[in-house]
Amino acid sequence: MNKDAALALLHQYTKTDSLRKHAYGVEAAMRWYARKFGEDEEKWATVGLLHDFDYEQNPDPAHHPEDGAKILRERGYPEEIVYCILSHAEYLNLERKSLMDKTLFAVDELVGFLVACALVRPNKSILDMEVSSVKKKMKSKGFAAAVRREDIVAGAESRGIPLDEHIANVIAAMRGVAGELGLAGDGG
Repeated sequence: MNKDAALALLHQYTKTDSLRKHAYGVEAAMRWYARKFGEDEEKWATVGLLHDFDYEQNPDPAHHPEDGAKILRERGYPEEIVYCILSHAEYLNLERKSLMDKTLFAVDELVGFLVACALVRPNKSILDMEVSSVKKKMKSKGFAAAVRREDIVAGAESRGIPLDEHIANVIAAMRGVAGELGLAGDGG
């Protein structure tokens, strides 16, 4: 289990820039939380990178992430990683047992929402984004309508972290890879 192998697998199955950037954002958030909780950063980062690697080819719930789980097992990924990735899909109704399972669910939708928030800002940057502006956008039902706000709230609650703190944590994580995400400002 190493980052190069996970990146190669992600790039093999995910061709669109936006989905790759989503994976990088979730990877950063997972790594940030692993560090905060004294967990295995590489394992958590791998989960972040690969949680949706099969989505582009299997976007329907009948196949994602279960088809991806088969590929991960064939490649020898630990069952803990496979289960975590499976458990992030609400419709599979799997219990989120571990801290890693709960964290992946907690950061996934939020990362997508933060990207949307940054992209509508005049400077297209997450570097100076404030929690208050994110919460204001959360109240606007028409903004990033596909993002399930209830998952963002439930994710923070499942981790026992106040929503404002959780948003701030994920913003901080994403700031560290803002250039890679294209969210470092105009032209960034």
